Amino acid sequence: MPDLVYDAAQPMPRLIEIMRRLRDPKTGCPWDIEQDFASIAPYTIEEAYEVADAIERGDWKELEGELGDLLLQTVYHTQMGTEAGLFDFASVANAISDKMIARHPHVFGDESRDKSAEQQVADWEQIKAAERAGKAQGGTLDGVAVGLPALLRALKLQKRAARVGFDWPSTDEVLDKIVEESRELVEARDTLTQTEIEDEFGDLLFVMANLGRHLGLDPEAALRAANAKFTRRFEGVEAKLSERGKTPSQSDLQEMDALWDEVKAESRA
Repeated sequence: MPDLVYDAAQPMPRLIEIMRRLRDPKTGCPWDIEQDFASIAPYTIEEAYEVADAIERGDWKELEGELGDLLLQTVYHTQMGTEAGLFDFASVANAISDKMIARHPHVFGDESRDKSAEQQVADWEQIKAAERAGKAQGGTLDGVAVGLPALLRALKLQKRAARVGFDWPSTDEVLDKIVEESRELVEARDTLTQTEIEDEFGDLLFVMANLGRHLGLDPEAALRAANAKFTRRFEGVEAKLSERGKTPSQSDLQEMDALWDEVKAESRA
């Protein structure tokens, strides 16, 4: 009988067995054996971002590999759960299967599929609220993961609050709040401590995330796009400097700013 770790005809059992062998306290990999949930969590987050990056770049071959890396994270955590007697891959897979069935009664139950996307979102939130109530999470903001990226968590907190009516009626009030928070940040910069400045800066970021929500935008995606745009344009500045036999450290702000404007105009053209 062939060794399961080399049996490509059984991809999931193969991967689970590979991780079990890596974690074997006698014959496994010393690094893998030393890890725990907390030490692996940062890698799990990193792999999720790399999946998103491959999708954003439209690199489907890279996406295949990144999805495998992310799947490995699930297998890693479930192996540690198995060792601790907490859960295993089968229970994790069944838990998410049960959740998907329960959250889609219009597909797996008797409810009608004749509903708008907006109605489906509302129904989804009602189901999740009932799930939270079953977990004794009665507060409006209960269950919003603390470990989410800050902008994403801000968006989720604001959406939860908006569901119970705690929200500005339009973007006008949000824009007014941005002006107010910007003014407070300037005042803090001039008169307050670094901790207080950070507090005011956080308030401004939180309201900016709220503005994105009111505009129907994902602030995390918008910032990723801005990062990508900045990268492209600065690389363009570097390329133009290279044509002049220079590097950024051999230039100055005035020259680089002028080249930035050139690159910006070229990209728009």
